[in-house]
Amino acid sequence: MAPVASPAFDDYLKTVYAHTEWQEAPITPSQLAAALGIAPSSVTEMVKKLAAAGLVSHQPYGAVRLTDAGRDRALQIVRRHRLIETWLVSEYGYAWHEVHDEAEVLEHTISDRLLNAIDERLGRPRFDPHGDAIPDARGRAEREPFVLLADAAPGHSGRVLRVSDRDPGLLQQLEDAGVGVGARITASGPDVRVDDSPVTLPAGAAEAIWLTA
Repeated sequence: MAPVASPAFDDYLKTVYAHTEWQEAPITPSQLAAALGIAPSSVTEMVKKLAAAGLVSHQPYGAVRLTDAGRDRALQIVRRHRLIETWLVSEYGYAWHEVHDEAEVLEHTISDRLLNAIDERLGRPRFDPHGDAIPDARGRAEREPFVLLADAAPGHSGRVLRVSDRDPGLLQQLEDAGVGVGARITASGPDVRVDDSPVTLPAGAAEAIWLTA
């Protein structure tokens, strides 16, 4: 069955893809419901539709996994979302905590022609403002070996590869603290060193920052 063009399908596929992008455990229906902010019963019905369309595989009460077709579609929408975020920051002066919701709307509306023009205009960027890899037109993305700051051994020092964009307020706090993609952090608990300066991270920051391994 040919996949159905649907913003709702795309949002589900993007969420399933993003869940395993920085860790290996597949997403469960309850986690999917929490990430999307919708009722578990609604997730159950949509997962059935996605499975019928050949976009995910799922057994009752089991994890949800993308099929090859689902992964291809997820990469397309992820590419759109991250290119738009990068465009808004680069061309329109948006802060990194302001772009997610705008991209959620625009990713479903702009044409492929405009998307390709944005990509060319920006010099074909490989990463968005939060450090997430932007897949190329063929769905290829690159990423260095990484470690979550919360899991880093004391004394580990690495560049910030990625900061989660789930909490705009946390992003603002981290920006005020001088923490951004490319900064060097030395792990030592809540009080870390950022580019050789001592910094007390806000609550939840260690679970939202990925460093080079």
